Amino acid sequence: QVQLVESGGGLVQPGGSLRLSCAAFGSIFSWSTMAWYRQAAGKERELVAIVNGGGQTTYTESVKGRFTISRDNAKNTLYLQMNNLKPEDTAVYYCNLKQRFEYWGQGTHVTVSA
Repeated sequence: QVQLVESGGGLVQPGGSLRLSCAAFGSIFSWSTMAWYRQAAGKERELVAIVNGGGQTTYTESVKGRFTISRDNAKNTLYLQMNNLKPEDTAVYYCNLKQRFEYWGQGTHVTVSA
């Protein structure tokens, strides 16, 4: 069984930065794909960024140049560095792991507001 635990969310002013972390517990394979999704109030969950087992990354257009996804396989931890945050980045951010099965974290709230 795999468990994902996110942390690092909070309230930040527009233009500020946050770093989200996702600690993975259980059998995590280095070839797995990990990702961050987000869901704003009243909207569907959307993909933010993905990093595959080879370290290749993909971002949704709205966060390119501002967000950076990374993973530390030795620590079984996924990160999302978020810079120049905007009010439209306000959402619950979820960690996702795909290997043999798919797993989700419980989410961490990010609020960008003055």
